[in-house]
Amino acid sequence: MEKIWSLHESRSPVIATAIHNGHLVRPELAELLALSDSERLREEDPFTAEWTAISGTRIVALHSRFEVDLNRPRVKAVYVHPEDAWGLKVWKSEPSEDMIARSFEAYDAFYSEVMRVLKNAESSFGHFVVMDIHSYNHVREGPAGSAADPGLNPEINIGTGTMDRERWAPLIDRFLADLRGFDFLGRHLDVRENVRFRGGNFPRWIHERFPKTGCALAIEVKKFFMDEWTGKPDPVYMKAIYEALKSTVSGIIEELSKLR
Repeated sequence: MEKIWSLHESRSPVIATAIHNGHLVRPELAELLALSDSERLREEDPFTAEWTAISGTRIVALHSRFEVDLNRPRVKAVYVHPEDAWGLKVWKSEPSEDMIARSFEAYDAFYSEVMRVLKNAESSFGHFVVMDIHSYNHVREGPAGSAADPGLNPEINIGTGTMDRERWAPLIDRFLADLRGFDFLGRHLDVRENVRFRGGNFPRWIHERFPKTGCALAIEVKKFFMDEWTGKPDPVYMKAIYEALKSTVSGIIEELSKLR
């Protein structure tokens, strides 16, 4: 079975992931897709893999969420019907049961490897943080459409809705303060908690299995760093967001050290 993710592992209590970064699709499924490459790319999280370089341990999805969505519960991880994919008609004809089974096999293999990585981090450091990096659309009305209300769409949304917030409060508050305090091209980022997203199945899965030792921060970056309709990124914003996220790592490690 082809691995649908890449892993770079080092000795670190911080693991950075980009599980919606992927765009590849298995050939047997690609033939059935009704969506164009650009339509798929718009709903994926391109370029988030670049930001995982903030940590020595990083996990990056190589295959598209339209093959299997690693941030959904297993039973909902394959988009079969339009209602599974925000009303999008994903397939010209539905994948066979065998094709779907192969997607579930890849899903299971991914979670098995993540479990191994997290157990190693727990064994080595006692506690760990997963920086679960995503991006989200905010210009839904077409290339010339208006951007969504910024009051409801922060530049960075931190999802903490799947964890014991009180237990991890010092670490979360430090992370938010460091990210908000970063000098982002002469200003400060709009960073808010649980406005648009509270965290998907991936952080929920982590918190259910490591309730006392694992903290998964669901980091959703609004696609103000790119044109979400052409797929073209702004390299200045890309680098600045990387530096902003990187600036939080030392604080995370410091807060983790207090839990030992």
